[in-house]
Amino acid sequence: METVVSGIRPTGNLHLGNYFGAIKNFLKMQEEQNCYFFIADYHSLTTHPTPENLHESVKQVLAEYLAAGIDPEKSTIYIQSDLPEIAELYLLLNMNAYIGELERTTSFKDKIRAQPDNVNAGLLTYPVLMAADIIVHKAKKVPVGKDQEQNLEMTRKFARRFNHIYKVDYFPEPTTFNFGEDLIKIPGLDGSGKMGKSEGNGIFLFEDPASIKKKVMRAVTDSGPSAMNQTVSESVQNLFDIMKQVSTPDTLDFFKEKYASCDIRYGDLKKQLAEDIINFTTPIREKIEDIKANDAYLSKVAQMGAEKARESAVKTIKEVREIIGFRKF
Repeated sequence: METVVSGIRPTGNLHLGNYFGAIKNFLKMQEEQNCYFFIADYHSLTTHPTPENLHESVKQVLAEYLAAGIDPEKSTIYIQSDLPEIAELYLLLNMNAYIGELERTTSFKDKIRAQPDNVNAGLLTYPVLMAADIIVHKAKKVPVGKDQEQNLEMTRKFARRFNHIYKVDYFPEPTTFNFGEDLIKIPGLDGSGKMGKSEGNGIFLFEDPASIKKKVMRAVTDSGPSAMNQTVSESVQNLFDIMKQVSTPDTLDFFKEKYASCDIRYGDLKKQLAEDIINFTTPIREKIEDIKANDAYLSKVAQMGAEKARESAVKTIKEVREIIGFRKF
């Protein structure tokens, strides 16, 4: 059983893409691996330094994780800022992280273009904090997207550098947890690409039915099939792909047959898809609402997660201090 670490920012709610992609795989992972799932509230400050209500955002994401099926009895789910050891390891790793290499990271270049008036030190050292999140538990596997692969390579570099500088074989070099064919990619409603919050093309687990219907009815399609052209456009295929996950097989077959016979009415397709998405998300939304209303349960989960995560983190920091040479008089 390997240790796996994954985090999510409290600035983003779970959408269908998260659910059918990462979350469904997390549910498998928690049965087979030693999993740490954390809410990255420190990380969120790099782009939202003055959050309107950080606590409420963390509460929302915690409730969504739990409602989606993450089990605090099987996994360690915690809030990043509940572990002071992460901040300490972040500080220690920063002593051997070099400005030049941090400035060259793609994520830093992208962020300073996106927020030129808020180029803070946290943005520059984001890969160092990410490394601290991972190696504080001596994790060997990390599920990351393409946009984070370079930062994971930086984590490997910092772990390797620590071992080299202090002449130890202490930190493992974590590698990407590859879901392979098990990773389902849910497209957005804009006709291309994946579903996401920043793209504005997502359906969220907590979204109300009226909003879902409005979004789906506005989804991009095309001018329709003809006998001359039976190739399914990307935008229509996207709707079929979403339908495959939320609708019954016979519903999907019905609309595919309508498309093949050039009799499809996209308005009918969208109405059915919206209805099926609403039927799918409603139980999850109601569960999120129930969990959010139960402050005692959320407090218990957060405290239990912090205690379990700190057990690992405290051991790491104690050993790291000894390796570096910190001693009490």
